[in-house]
Amino acid sequence: MQAGKEDQAIAAMEKMARAVEGQEESTLVYLVCRSQDDPSELIVLESYKDDAAFKAHAATPHMGEMRGAFSELFDVSAVKLERLERLGGFARG
Repeated sequence: MQAGKEDQAIAAMEKMARAVEGQEESTLVYLVCRSQDDPSELIVLESYKDDAAFKAHAATPHMGEMRGAFSELFDVSAVKLERLERLGGFARG
């Protein structure tokens, strides 16, 4: 997160998570977490029903809004994006 914009960044991610939960039935998991070791680090874990659901997520208005605000709220040089293969596990409400 950009220094001094932590509260705004967290609020934006919480808003994003609510939009995903309310509007994206094929998003199976969307978790926004803060590192206990480094409170300035956020981790977002996402899981989609399939590749089409992932592509649909990327095309939503709320994702477009997040993209527009991203560089203002986050240090883009520190952002790591990685696609993972799910091998097991679960998510509970």
